[in-house]
Amino acid sequence: MIGPLVQALRPKQWTKNLLVFAGVIFAQQAGDPALLLRAAAGFVAFSLLAGTVYMVNDLRDIESDRQHPKKRRRAIASGKLAPGVAWAMVPVLIAAAGVIAWWLGPGFTWVLVAYRVSNVAYSFGLKHHVILDVFLIATGFVLRAVAGVELLKPVAPGTQISSWLLVCTFFGALFLGASKRSRELVNAGTAAPNQRAVLAAYSPELLDRMVTVSAAATLMSYALYTIWPATVAKFGTEALIVTVPVVAYAVFRYMHLVRVSETSEDPSQVLLSDRPIQAAVALFVALALWILYHAR
Repeated sequence: MIGPLVQALRPKQWTKNLLVFAGVIFAQQAGDPALLLRAAAGFVAFSLLAGTVYMVNDLRDIESDRQHPKKRRRAIASGKLAPGVAWAMVPVLIAAAGVIAWWLGPGFTWVLVAYRVSNVAYSFGLKHHVILDVFLIATGFVLRAVAGVELLKPVAPGTQISSWLLVCTFFGALFLGASKRSRELVNAGTAAPNQRAVLAAYSPELLDRMVTVSAAATLMSYALYTIWPATVAKFGTEALIVTVPVVAYAVFRYMHLVRVSETSEDPSQVLLSDRPIQAAVALFVALALWILYHAR
């Protein structure tokens, strides 16, 4: 049972929760073991809670998942994990995430509650509403970024969240969400409404425009962030602008994959399998860490 249970929690999707570490990194506190521990605990809490979200979605979508060429292999859809066992594990995982959240403080706890509420709303209806479904996905990423700051405040009260972090995160996540829907629509073909009901309301033209607009907004907001006077004053350098081409390459690479690769409907899978994307992420992290901690 343990193997199928872990599979149902979709550990490959946990890469999204690495965004929780953005707070401690951009607060220039990554050298503090205590704060890194809190960020790691926040990552675990989000991963546990996200696991319950995935399981509830799979439980509600068993029949449609069984009609999908890849989703039918999921633990619940394939019958490896009994629905009764999955339902029983949901409150256990929520309780474990709640204990960690309590330790990290009320700010983090409320963000985790908001994340859970938004995902329940998504699972029980909003995922069927065109455009709103993608916005709700993007909101989940924003909440992860906010949580990464809130978990620091109990021990580092001076930590402040940057509005630029929220803007860049929102548009970046919106870009990934629109790209995901675009590829899903292409992969599913005429079976799209059976695999995901909301796909019937989307058209390739609408999704292409959403991808283009959100990609442009992501690049523009990040570029402005790097040269914003408050950013330069905070980090004591203008060097962060050198990371803009790396971000641009990653965005364009993903747009290319959405066009040519059937596996690009899953951003987490792309991150774990596409070498150019991995190289761009590694280069961005290396440059950002050097600039934030050594270039002043």
